[in-house]
Amino acid sequence: MKKKIQKISVIGDGGWGTTLSIHLVKKGYPVTLWGAFQENIKKINRFHTNDKFLQGIQIPKSILATDDLALAITQANLVILAVPSQYIRSVLKRIKKFDIKNKIFLSVTKGIETTTLLRMSEIIKKELGDVPLAVLSGPNIASEVARGIPSTSVIASKNTKVAKTLQHILNSDTLRVYTNTDIVGIELGGSLKNIIALACGVCDGLGFGTNTKSAIVTRGLVEMARLGKALGAKHKTFSGLAGLGDLATTCFSLKSRNRYVGEQLGKGKSIEEITSSMNMVAEGVPTVKAVLKLSQKYKVSMPISREVFNIIYKRKKPLKAVSDLMARKTKAE
Repeated sequence: MKKKIQKISVIGDGGWGTTLSIHLVKKGYPVTLWGAFQENIKKINRFHTNDKFLQGIQIPKSILATDDLALAITQANLVILAVPSQYIRSVLKRIKKFDIKNKIFLSVTKGIETTTLLRMSEIIKKELGDVPLAVLSGPNIASEVARGIPSTSVIASKNTKVAKTLQHILNSDTLRVYTNTDIVGIELGGSLKNIIALACGVCDGLGFGTNTKSAIVTRGLVEMARLGKALGAKHKTFSGLAGLGDLATTCFSLKSRNRYVGEQLGKGKSIEEITSSMNMVAEGVPTVKAVLKLSQKYKVSMPISREVFNIIYKRKKPLKAVSDLMARKTKAE
């Protein structure tokens, strides 16, 4: 199966999609990078940089950037989906118009659809049918991976041959890739950690210290695993790369978009003020809507996630949200 992957297309020219394109070209694969914004595609092809989404990183000239989705899909036998979760369904509806037989799909998108509460792999199956499919997640700040800083990630698929094929393609001396079969846990870990990172950012914005942040990370991981168990994920997945690993990176890195948004919320800015000045999407902002619905549906206690929702969508004062979390009834750990 390893020999079948001859051409790769990355759908989504954001920071992570661009990074994976660079990574794969360095491994010797022909790569096409698709983006929805024609002007940005022109700049990538002309200057070989993506200053809108991945500043300071040189893009190999061999990467073909295009806004022609038909070109990107038809010539590839591995399609990497890297568009924000809010747009994944609309892009998939366009993709399924083309011939997608004998193609492997890899989702690197993190999030949960707010209207249906479906994970990305579930949406892909709904739109494209029973295609060979895997998901990738882990503690990966795009710019660090692009610069070749040692990093790790995990690929999950029900089909072990697909997982191992993609592991072989992506693994390198700077990106160590593991395999897993727990798609539910891997996807939830990558989605839920963004909400906890928002909470950690709020603490940063309020000027709190390490004690507070460590408490949020620890109790946030409990919330993640609690919901994961209710949805059929394996508990141990949340102590792995897509759980604790990604959570720690997103909560503590100054490059984390979700932590940044939380920090600005903690400083008193509205969500509209913050997001209107950003090129990239902070996935935790829409995801927290879906997670609150899931927690109610499955009767799972998620107090940190609930307060993040209250700060963003109910205009609750961040200091009041923290106070309410601390004032909850005492319990055993």
